[in-house]
Amino acid sequence: EAIAATIAAIAAAAPDFDILVVDDGCTDETAAIARGAGATVLRMPFNLGIGGAMQSGYIFAEEKGYEVAVQVDGDGQHKPEYIPEMLEKLRTGDDADMVYGTRFRGDPGYKVPIGRRVGNLIFAILLTLLVRQRITDPTSGFRMTNRKGIELFARDYPHDYPEVEAILMLHHHRLRIHEVQ
Repeated sequence: EAIAATIAAIAAAAPDFDILVVDDGCTDETAAIARGAGATVLRMPFNLGIGGAMQSGYIFAEEKGYEVAVQVDGDGQHKPEYIPEMLEKLRTGDDADMVYGTRFRGDPGYKVPIGRRVGNLIFAILLTLLVRQRITDPTSGFRMTNRKGIELFARDYPHDYPEVEAILMLHHHRLRIHEVQ
């Protein structure tokens, strides 16, 4: 239900960006709606899960030669108007290979349910200790990576807890992470 509005919001906030929708085996009209809204659609033959779908998007970005890729959930929970700010953070100096949007600083316009918030807090504490950097929202799906991140995630993208594990992968490969509101 939200895909057309999400595509329109991304197009308005980041008109220079191409929009790819990874249809992970949907049985409804998602692909047709996304195409009608102006997105390129990559259809999976069956449901691969979030990890497989995300890796497919990164493979697409790598093959097409993109220097930047943004991950935005299709349900409208992310605010695409933050894309330019994320791009600015990604391009300012050498302090970020991935920028992610946290829901726990400022007003994201989205209320995280309490159960998910507790789990997120546990992951945040563990990741902060492991990567020696404050991570406040390790399960955020609103992320932007540069070419190094695209290449890494095209080769391998986690499948079990993909957002959390992706932060560990970035740290392991010495790629830098920056958080924005």
